[in-house]
Amino acid sequence: MVIKVLGSGCKNCDRLEAVAREAVERLGFDATIEHVRDFADIMSYGVMTTPALVVDEQVKLAGRVPSVDDVVKILSASVG
Repeated sequence: MVIKVLGSGCKNCDRLEAVAREAVERLGFDATIEHVRDFADIMSYGVMTTPALVVDEQVKLAGRVPSVDDVVKILSASVG
């Protein structure tokens, strides 16, 4: 599983990365987490508001920082 956090590196973007890491740890998944800061790369996903969470090249959410429980649900659904 490849998880990408899209965002310039602002406080909310960094919080989303931390939330994603905690969710992966809770689930015990083998995942790679990348923080994409390049604006052109972010725009290539069609994301207009950051932070955004991408799981295996699919945008799962944008424009907010979800709870760890929310990300656990997103990641669990992405595996099934």
